[in-house]
Amino acid sequence: MPETLPKVFFDRPVLDVSRELIGATLSFGGAGGRIVEVEAYDESDPASHSFRGPSPRNAVMFGAPGHAYVYKIYGIHFCLNFVCQPGSAVLVRALEPTHGIAQMTERRGGLPDRQLCSGPGKLAQALGIDLKQNGLPLDEAPFALLAADTVPEIATGPRIGITKGVDTPWRFALHGSRYLSKPIV
Repeated sequence: MPETLPKVFFDRPVLDVSRELIGATLSFGGAGGRIVEVEAYDESDPASHSFRGPSPRNAVMFGAPGHAYVYKIYGIHFCLNFVCQPGSAVLVRALEPTHGIAQMTERRGGLPDRQLCSGPGKLAQALGIDLKQNGLPLDEAPFALLAADTVPEIATGPRIGITKGVDTPWRFALHGSRYLSKPIV
């Protein structure tokens, strides 16, 4: 049985945490799946919310590791991040749905499994995550995170949807997964 990821798992460099999250299982309120795509951000990165220092919006990123950092983009979508060392976080971009699929399908308007969590906004909608979860600990309900039970083959590439640091290869994905937000070539 895979072990629950404790807060100390996140108290490490964001790139190490990012790679080790591929294949882990994320559950929120009984729905979730295998993490197949993430992106790393830290305070030295001009694309990161923490680049200009602490603010009311990003305060959770400068808090204790192992907490959720949730923010809203484009005024409509929520994004789930896992806080690592101060000023760094992992954006969870995509899941392969494995449980609570009926609940996620209903939240996503009847879309097929492959489209339920294939992007950070879709993932948050499918799981029912919004700003109320910002700052919650990842090792307590309604969250559950289990370590990967195998060592996956990881593909690496540039991050998506940013204008700064676009060539930084801090996007990590399960090689060959059909559940990614966009293939890594």
